[in-house]
Amino acid sequence: MLNMDQKLIKRQAEGKIINTGIVGAGQMGRGMTTQMVLMNGIKPAVVSDIVVENAVHAFEYAGVAKEDIAVCNTVAEANAALEAGKYVATADSNIVTQADAVEVVVDVTGVPDVGAKVSTDAMDNGKHVVMMNVETDVVIGPYLKKYAEQKGVLYTGSAGDEPGAVMELYCFAKAMGMNVEVMGKGKNNKLDYDCNPDTVLEEATRRKMSPKMLCAFKDGTKTMVEMTAMSNYTGLVPDVIGGHGPETAPGTEGIKQLNDIFKLKEDGGILNKHGVVEYVNGVAPGVFVTVSTPNDEIAYQMGYHSMGPGPLWTLYRPYHLCNLETPLTVAKLVIDQETTCVPIDGLVSECITRAKVDLKAGQVIDGIGGYTTHGSICSAEESDKNMYVPFGLVTKGAVMKKDCKKGQLLTLDMIDLDKTTLIYKLRQEQDKMYGKTNLL
Repeated sequence: MLNMDQKLIKRQAEGKIINTGIVGAGQMGRGMTTQMVLMNGIKPAVVSDIVVENAVHAFEYAGVAKEDIAVCNTVAEANAALEAGKYVATADSNIVTQADAVEVVVDVTGVPDVGAKVSTDAMDNGKHVVMMNVETDVVIGPYLKKYAEQKGVLYTGSAGDEPGAVMELYCFAKAMGMNVEVMGKGKNNKLDYDCNPDTVLEEATRRKMSPKMLCAFKDGTKTMVEMTAMSNYTGLVPDVIGGHGPETAPGTEGIKQLNDIFKLKEDGGILNKHGVVEYVNGVAPGVFVTVSTPNDEIAYQMGYHSMGPGPLWTLYRPYHLCNLETPLTVAKLVIDQETTCVPIDGLVSECITRAKVDLKAGQVIDGIGGYTTHGSICSAEESDKNMYVPFGLVTKGAVMKKDCKKGQLLTLDMIDLDKTTLIYKLRQEQDKMYGKTNLL
């Protein structure tokens, strides 16, 4: 993001404000809206939420005067309000994707099927898409990238979210000619595979979070989704289903430990192979890449620069500001016509479905941040072979066909998925695109 501050100042001075639409005004959307109001050259022009008061409050937190906020119910009303210089709050995401002035749409809902609709609607209306909804991206990201190309717009993941944040380190290391052996993140919340929205309600209320969102963090699903995205952006794969998740000391001491932990098993480490995505308990918050070099002189130089004796060295970013950094991706799309992170062709990894509790035939189950299932990571090759259920396709319309024990990975023969959802239909299209016609 070098020089982006100056580029945005220039846009501000020239009156070329980047009008942005944001779908979802929960914790992430609220903070993003507030941050964007404070920036040069960019504006959260339209914010939608199913509870319109959340969108209004997002503007108010940023200090926007009430008279400058227009609550709109139609695209025509929104267009008129934007022409008058107002900020628009709405309960209708269609207004975000259809308003004339909006150049970029950001989905922050975390709901896979919503992300499918918002992104395709935005592209159909000639708008770039920033997908902060990684839960959608890991299911149909390759399809959405190609759909954007067809529509002449850009599709990207977000800076600040852990996959986007670690891509900065990955690209930095690769540009220098390093081998990236491990790419990953610290686990920010202590793992609790048994948690549900009820057990985390008190903490979620205290932290001003959705209970479902906090549950998805604690039960490991968000970590698995983020690792899947990292894999799909780079071609790196999980070493084992679910990853190893080693324990380390916190902070700098933990980073030093990774240099030894991430050696191959025959060298005293934990890994069967290099070129993997992983997560760590202890080094958090933040993201990392662990690198190697075949060159003795560069190895000497790394030691000279206090990176350790090798043969592995870990580069660490001790923060990711998530929604607060997302506006920088919006700016990069419009100003530089560059993306932050996009899937390579086809899925490399899949976020698959694991039973959180014992499940019975005929039982209706839920998905992300719910009571019955949570996510894990698996290579796409292994997932296809075993017919594991993509977690983002598990919705409230999903019904078990067979009994399933707690901890068991769900396969497609165990479950009736809701085939009426848009994300299911787009996943079918994506599978056809890559010759996988027998999966769903």
